[in-house]
Amino acid sequence: MQPLLLPANQPADRFYRGGPAIRAFRRGQGAAGDFVPEDWVGSTTTLFGEDRLGLTTLPDGKVLRDAILEEPGRWLGQNHLDSFGVDPKILVKLLDAGERLPVHAHPDVSFAAEHLGAAHGKAEAWFALAPGTVHVGLKRDISRQELLDLMSSQNTTELLGLLHERRLEPGDTLFVPPGTLHAIGEGNFVVEVQEPEDMSILAEWKTFAIDGAKDGHLGLGFNRAVDAIDRRGYSDAEVDSLITRQRTGPSILSPLADDYFCVARCDVDGEALMLPAMFQVLIMVSGEVELASQGGDIAMRKGDTVLVGHGCGDVRLTGSGSVVAVLPPLRAAAPS
Repeated sequence: MQPLLLPANQPADRFYRGGPAIRAFRRGQGAAGDFVPEDWVGSTTTLFGEDRLGLTTLPDGKVLRDAILEEPGRWLGQNHLDSFGVDPKILVKLLDAGERLPVHAHPDVSFAAEHLGAAHGKAEAWFALAPGTVHVGLKRDISRQELLDLMSSQNTTELLGLLHERRLEPGDTLFVPPGTLHAIGEGNFVVEVQEPEDMSILAEWKTFAIDGAKDGHLGLGFNRAVDAIDRRGYSDAEVDSLITRQRTGPSILSPLADDYFCVARCDVDGEALMLPAMFQVLIMVSGEVELASQGGDIAMRKGDTVLVGHGCGDVRLTGSGSVVAVLPPLRAAAPS
């Protein structure tokens, strides 16, 4: 099984601006325009309400979702199948915030299962590729009615002011638990790691190219959707516990993310580094690295994205550069 160098996969006409940073990162490849802010990398997930949009197409023309269902052991490995079945467990994106995103939240698995028939909620994490400001978690408890009133009035200044603000530098990460209100600021460029669902509840939409009153509540109505939002206040210490600064190694996110997914940062400098045989998405952050596996070799440069199936075996990285690897929860790894 060969590792696969993936082209950009950017759904068009999103409701917020972005895209040029993805095109620059990918060395001129990818979609042109200002409303293509997301590159869905190695995706088995569709946009909410869509049948195929968002899915990754492999070089042979087959979509990755179907390929995994046909050969789950080859793609995922037996230990993953024993732990999670044929669920890949991850959705990876490059996200270029050409403007501040709206304040929003994602449901957890209990709410999503009960009200949407979904297999996951939507925890997410960001690995910063550029510096930027983010807003995450309420500063104080708010009532259900207060939140509904803020959403109805679209008092976005007050709503944003209720959230903690933090600065991320390249190499920092932030984990966003499901239910947590958040907004990524203008100019951020991140690797976004998520549970494999596309589900957002908008608290804000007034200045964006979307009819939030119609499309901002997952078809549930705000009176029901609001119950998916965590309305408790976060202390400064709780917010800081979601952030890691310049961490490298096999698990760089806050431990709070461990049940959802894993992100590793592999800084290669001369000596070889090994990644275990697992389903994973690799993003070349800087430099040039040679990826070697039993299925073949790939020369990776900054901006490249590579899909690795379990059948590729262990992956060996040599050269000089930094690679971000996104993996399912580590309990899916082959026993040592």
